[in-house]
Amino acid sequence: MAKWTPTHEAPEPLEGPVVATITGGTILWFALFVVQLPFYGWFADQKLLWWLWTCAAGGALGLIGIWYVRGRDAAIKRHAAEQAAGAEGADQAGPAQQTGGGA
Repeated sequence: MAKWTPTHEAPEPLEGPVVATITGGTILWFALFVVQLPFYGWFADQKLLWWLWTCAAGGALGLIGIWYVRGRDAAIKRHAAEQAAGAEGADQAGPAQQTGGGA
């Protein structure tokens, strides 16, 4: 059987408001946890406590996610600023080298 190989390149990943998305999801997980807390006894009687703890774990992992995506976003912005500064430096050095190389 022949291995399938793509005939085109993969598209670039979509960039969007990642920090806001992760923050919203984290808030949602914590809200679900808080809403379920008054029904702890019912969940325990039905042996469904995992619903409650899943929401708590989602909120906790969301906090780690917020920390990660904020750092990633800062690194992307820092890299873009370094690239822009490098491009400006190359643009300024180019004309000076051309005019300063007299006979």
